[in-house]
Amino acid sequence: MSLLSVAEAQARILALGGEPEIESVPLVEAAGRWAAADVLARRTQPAADLSAMDGYAIRFAELPGPWRVVGESAAGAGLGCQLAPGEAARIFTGAPLPEGADTILVQEEAARDGDLLRLSGEGPPRTGAHVRRAGSDFAAGRTLIGKGDPLTPARIALAAIGGHGMLPVRRRLRIALISTGDELVPPGAPAEGVRLPASNGAMLAALLGRLPVAIDDRGIVPDDLAALTRAFAAAAEAADIVVTTGGASVGEHDLVRPALQAAGASLDFWRVAMKPGKPLMAGRLGRAAIVGLPGNPVSAFVTARLFLLPLVAHMAGDPAPLPSSRSMPLARPVPATAMRAEYLRARRTAEGALPLDEQDSAALLALASAELLIVRPPQSPALPAGNMVETIALA
Repeated sequence: MSLLSVAEAQARILALGGEPEIESVPLVEAAGRWAAADVLARRTQPAADLSAMDGYAIRFAELPGPWRVVGESAAGAGLGCQLAPGEAARIFTGAPLPEGADTILVQEEAARDGDLLRLSGEGPPRTGAHVRRAGSDFAAGRTLIGKGDPLTPARIALAAIGGHGMLPVRRRLRIALISTGDELVPPGAPAEGVRLPASNGAMLAALLGRLPVAIDDRGIVPDDLAALTRAFAAAAEAADIVVTTGGASVGEHDLVRPALQAAGASLDFWRVAMKPGKPLMAGRLGRAAIVGLPGNPVSAFVTARLFLLPLVAHMAGDPAPLPSSRSMPLARPVPATAMRAEYLRARRTAEGALPLDEQDSAALLALASAELLIVRPPQSPALPAGNMVETIALA
C-alpha cells in the first residue's frame, strides 16, 4: 500500500467515526463540549424595561424637574404603581422601569432633599437614557446556540439566562488505551537494563483529557500475537475508539496489524507520508474505530495531535475538528524536505518559530519544551530565516 498524504489520511480517519447518542447534561458539565442541537431562548431578555444605572426613574419631558420621589424600584421587585406627572422613583441597576417613566437620571446628576428631586448636572442627553429595553438582548424563540457551536463559558451563561438548565451534547466517548511492547514497564516501576517506562498511555490520557471522553487505560500488552488479539477484541467490546501505541511498523516484532486482523478488524490504512509518524494505522473493529499510533513518544504525540484528537472532536460534535494553523516567520533556516511532510518541533521567539535542535522521534525532553509544530510539506525547498511557514500550536 502506498503512503497516504496527511490530508487524505485525516479525511479517512474522520470517516471512521460514528455519532454517539445525544444526552442532556447540566450546564456545569457542558464546558468543552459541542451543542448537539440548536438551543432556543425560552424567555425574552430582558423580560421588561430595566435600569442600567443607579439613579432615578423620570419622564424626560419633565426635565429639569422638580419631582417628588414616591418610592423605589429594586432588582426583582418593581415600584408596584404607575408614576404620575411630576413623580420620580429611586431605582437601582437591573430594576424594572416603573410605568410612566422613560429615562434614568443617574444619581450623580441628581440633587435630593427629602422627597424633592432636582437636576443638578446636565442631565441625560436623550429620552430613554440608561434604559435596557425589553428584548434588547434577545427574544423568546431566538436561536442562542447553533448545533455544532462549542459550549464556551459565555455560551453556557447565555443558555442559563435563556432559560436552560441542561444542554444537548453527544455523550462522552469511551476510549481504550493499549500500550504494546515487551520492553515496557508501568510508569514508576523499576526499569532495569534496557527496559523502558511506558510514557504513551499517560501522555495520551493527558491530551485526551481536554475533550469529553472517558479513558480506559488497559495497560501494557506484550509482543505476543495471541495476547494482543485477545486484548484488542476485549477493548473493542466497550469502546468507541481503541488506541494502540507501538508495534505498528513492519518488523518481526510489530504484531499490532496482524493481531487486529486476527481479532476481526478491517484496516483502512497503515502508512502516512509524514515524519515523524509514518507507521500510523486506522480501521474498525466491530463498532469501535481503531487508531494505531507509533511507539516512539514524539511520533505518538504528533500523530495524536493530527489524527486522534480530531477524530475524537469530530465524534463529539465539532464541525471543524482539524487543527488550525498560523503563519509565522522562521527564526532560523530549515532544510529541504523529501517525499514526506515533516513536522518540526519548535518554540515561539521574538523572531518567530525557532526549530529545536533535537528532532529525534524519541526525544521527550525536547518535545516537552516545544510549543509549535512547523509544517513542512513534501518536497519543500530549503528556507532561510524570515520566510513564512505554517505552524500548529501544541497548547
